[in-house]
Amino acid sequence: MKRKKGIVCMMLALSVLLAACTEVSNNAGDANSGTTKPAVTGDQQAPSGSGKMTDVGTPRNQTLIVDILSGRSSDPDRMNPYMPGAVAMDSGLHQLIYSNLWEINTVKGEQIPDLAATMPEPLDNTNTKFRFKLQEGLTWSDGHEFTADDVQYTADMLLKTKEIGYSGYFSSLVKSMKAVDKTTIEVETVQPETRLPQKLGVVIWGTAFRVMPKHIWEKEDPTKFKFTDPIGVGPYKLNKRDPQGNWFLYEKRQDWQKSDIGKIVGEPGPQYILFKYFGPEEKRIVAAIQHDMDILQDITPESWDVLRQKNTFAKAWYENFPYADMNDPCERGMSFNASKAPYNNEDVRWALTLMTDIKNVSMATFGGMLRVSPIILPPISVLQENYHKPMTDWLKNFQLSDGYKPFEESYAKDMVDMLKQQGTKGLPTDSKEIVNTFGVGWFKYDPAEAAKLLGKAGFKKQGDKWLKPDGSPWKLTINAPANFEVQSMRLAFAVADSWRKNGIDVNVQQMDGATFWDSESTGNFEVGSYWPACGLLPDSTANLQGWNKKYIVPNGQQAPGNRNRWANDRVSQLIEELNSMNSSDPKVIQNITEINKEIVKGMPFIPMFGTSKFVPVDTYYWNGFQTSKNEFEGPWWWWSQFKFYTPHYKPTGK
Repeated sequence: MKRKKGIVCMMLALSVLLAACTEVSNNAGDANSGTTKPAVTGDQQAPSGSGKMTDVGTPRNQTLIVDILSGRSSDPDRMNPYMPGAVAMDSGLHQLIYSNLWEINTVKGEQIPDLAATMPEPLDNTNTKFRFKLQEGLTWSDGHEFTADDVQYTADMLLKTKEIGYSGYFSSLVKSMKAVDKTTIEVETVQPETRLPQKLGVVIWGTAFRVMPKHIWEKEDPTKFKFTDPIGVGPYKLNKRDPQGNWFLYEKRQDWQKSDIGKIVGEPGPQYILFKYFGPEEKRIVAAIQHDMDILQDITPESWDVLRQKNTFAKAWYENFPYADMNDPCERGMSFNASKAPYNNEDVRWALTLMTDIKNVSMATFGGMLRVSPIILPPISVLQENYHKPMTDWLKNFQLSDGYKPFEESYAKDMVDMLKQQGTKGLPTDSKEIVNTFGVGWFKYDPAEAAKLLGKAGFKKQGDKWLKPDGSPWKLTINAPANFEVQSMRLAFAVADSWRKNGIDVNVQQMDGATFWDSESTGNFEVGSYWPACGLLPDSTANLQGWNKKYIVPNGQQAPGNRNRWANDRVSQLIEELNSMNSSDPKVIQNITEINKEIVKGMPFIPMFGTSKFVPVDTYYWNGFQTSKNEFEGPWWWWSQFKFYTPHYKPTGK
């Protein structure tokens, strides 16, 4: 009920704002914009007579305006990526300025060189010594040459500075990283490594290993240096920022040819890119309707319905149902802290799974526009073909400890029937396409079987409420995002409704980003609407590392991995075996399949849905955006690879 009231309130607020659109100034976001002094640099003045200006003083038709997924930054001067509390990377920092050794092409499902020009080449047969080349002719945005010395400096800094959180992981991976000459790096690893680019490069969102400029950082204490005026090898430089952390303005480098993107792809289209937080969702939609935002990040299906009706220039990934892109490489569900009773009992975790009315949860979360997943890997197309579909027979035959078979295949067909009854148009009709759209199936909604499992675990029913084995009422709290990652936020409320109907007192605790993630890392949760289930490549070894039991630490300590604190010897063994295999080894798929089976058995995380991203664009000022019909990449505006998209974006002339 709280969730439904929240949605109604949001839509009422949106309606009021839309009614007032004609009275709102062209600077719809001024309330959140902080300082409004014009952006002026030594070599770039805003031309007179150029038409509409942004509220930060740049020509609107030269400025790409991007929504900030994570919202306002509390300390906009803290640009050091190795310092706690730094500016959120998706405020444009890792999309436009910082660059990585290797990036990811999500369409081809393969890593590509970025700062590095080649993939690592083994120097012997031990898989502990490697060499790779760097791109030639690159410079930092202050004009200094980018060389192998910068890479060596960054590695040495991480190895020596134990106070940096990432240092522990990096030190367990790399023994040394040496510059042989200006463009050659030799690496020695602590243990044999077969996937060094995956561990030091990008496989999904970004990477923690970010090369910093030696000529600046060697004079500073890396644990205290804010790096307020960041420089990078990316194609943009930071022009100015809002002191309140609501926006960051980036300007294309004059020497963009010497950036990684200039060398690899070409000239970026926009002269300026403004990353800006507009406020609550209804204000973001109004801004998009008024052409004051070009790229939106993470809105609800209801808001998309309003936007597409009010702005004919607005485009989603698909022109028709399901509109949203369903191939985001992280899936959503309910994550357990398996070190806390009663969630340390797999019968309890399975009981909660069978208390989840998945079809109604899908409808309540995103209007049924979700692809279901019964395993730990997200149901993106390439992984469905490699894992979900091949595992269907195993899932159908899988039994719980009492012989019960929990899996059913009918989810996709049932969702089509439900949506037809609601009048939804454009639904798939071919049986294969129905499965491709909605998934291979999920687990039964069976409260009676759930009750048997709880009885086995010592729970008792008093009236319509469950009591824990010690006789106390079963009260459960779900950690959830507050006003970000909207699908996970809404999923928490939908699941809570399903569990309440089955006799559990459930509270949803919404948290800001910092608190939400810190609680997961320190084990300060029972159940959370987290997503420890990501993958993009068929060889998802890098994404499964965190399930190794060696990363388990006591509650209260920051966990370097395995934040579910679920110890499974078989899974840990399979991960260690994967680490010794090459990606091309056919046993990789076999081992990852076995890991998925073990996680289904133990259910430390209830996988539910692939992530559907409603991240529309406004094509009034800019075109060339990726869509299902122009799929040069996915709509991952918050990823580090955003800089690779910018050469595709061209002004419309408006």
